[in-house]
Amino acid sequence: MSRTLTPWTTRLPRFFDFERDFPKWMTEAFGHEPGMFGRDFEFMPEANISETENAIEVAIDLPGMKAEDVKVELHDRALFISGEKKEEKEEKGKTFHRLERRSGSFRRVFTLPAEVEDGKVDAKFADGVLTVTLPKSVKAAPKKIEVKG
Repeated sequence: MSRTLTPWTTRLPRFFDFERDFPKWMTEAFGHEPGMFGRDFEFMPEANISETENAIEVAIDLPGMKAEDVKVELHDRALFISGEKKEEKEEKGKTFHRLERRSGSFRRVFTLPAEVEDGKVDAKFADGVLTVTLPKSVKAAPKKIEVKG
C-alpha cells in the first residue's frame, strides 16, 4: 500500500545517482580502473606531461624501481617508456593478509605535442620519479606575426 502512495519519481533511480555510483560499482566488481593498472600489464605507472615555451617534460612515477630497470626511446613525435618492476620474493613463515603492491612489465607511449631536438633529450631518475625533458626544436618555437591595420 505504501508503494502506491510513493510518487513514481522516487521509485526509479535518478540518472545522476547512477552516474555518481557507477564508477564505485565497477571498482568493487573488477578492481582498480585502467589509469593505474592496464589491461595488458599488471603495473601501469601514472605520468604527468607539461609544456613550457622551450621544452616538454614528462614525469612518471616508478616507485621501487631503479634507473637500469627503465628504457626510454624517442621515435618521431612519440616517447616510449618501458620497464619491469620486479616482484618481491616471497618470505617463508609469513602469512599475507593483503597484497596490493603491483609488479610486472609496463609500456607507456606518449604522443608529443611538438617536434623536439633528438640529441638534447635529458632523462633523470631520482626518488622513484623518472623525469624526461625534451627541448623543443627551433621549428616548433612559436613565431610572432605582426598584425597590420
